[in-house]
Amino acid sequence: MAQPDLKYQYSRLNIAEKLIAINVVVFIVNALVPFLLGLSSNVIVQWFELPNDIVGIAFQPWSIVTYSFFHGGIGHLFWNMLLIYFVGRIFLNLFDAKRFLNVYILGVILGGLFFVLGYNIFPAFFNTNAYLIGASAGASAVLIFVCTYLPNQEVRVIFFNVKLWVVGALVVLSDLVQLPISNSGGHLAHLGGAFLGYLYASQLAKGNDIGSGFSRFMDSIANLFKKEKKAPLKTVYKNKRTSNSTSSAADYDKKTHQKKIDAILDKISKSGYESLSKAEKDFLFKAGKEN
Repeated sequence: MAQPDLKYQYSRLNIAEKLIAINVVVFIVNALVPFLLGLSSNVIVQWFELPNDIVGIAFQPWSIVTYSFFHGGIGHLFWNMLLIYFVGRIFLNLFDAKRFLNVYILGVILGGLFFVLGYNIFPAFFNTNAYLIGASAGASAVLIFVCTYLPNQEVRVIFFNVKLWVVGALVVLSDLVQLPISNSGGHLAHLGGAFLGYLYASQLAKGNDIGSGFSRFMDSIANLFKKEKKAPLKTVYKNKRTSNSTSSAADYDKKTHQKKIDAILDKISKSGYESLSKAEKDFLFKAGKEN
């Protein structure tokens, strides 16, 4: 009974919560299995962490994504998951799960590239062996995306209301200041994720979805693992006029629905989320659930 219940509970989670669940499970397995078997603590992670040298990456190219599922400690995991949870709630009120994954995974990839390039371009990092783990680059991408797309939206930080653009600016400034002090590789990855989030949101505001090609690529990969069900052959008579009119009506309703969503998003971008009426907030919330 436990397995079906867990599967059902997992299916009810949104995409941000599913990412959190996967990261937590990976953290537990990575810590527990080597301990119980009396093996080295890095026996698992060494196959998934991102090395800073090009040759190392050539032997495990998957690490440009898989490094993000491993964390160096409970604190590292906790703060990354907390950020993904809260920023995910804002993001998924505006966009669907597919776009969230686009921003997150592309942020992970660009963060990894910033890490590798930084260690191979700047003399300060020469002759240094380093490995990158953690979801910070993906979390930074989603955070800066939201801060860029809704710059005037206010959030509560302890006792004060702060606009999102201020939060984003402080996060980026913090990474820049800490770059020469400690965890340089991690801060390079954060900046890479932040750059992706900014670029994605600023282009989306202009009507350009820079993640559409990546989304199609991911769909093609997912389709390889889907089992096609062959339906029994049937001869069906269709009334062409009725079919066409039904299709036209459905297309019209879909376009009208999307136009209303776009108008609300434009209003948020200009005046902030709080400027919406209760009806508009409810409509946006329901639209997010449908996606």
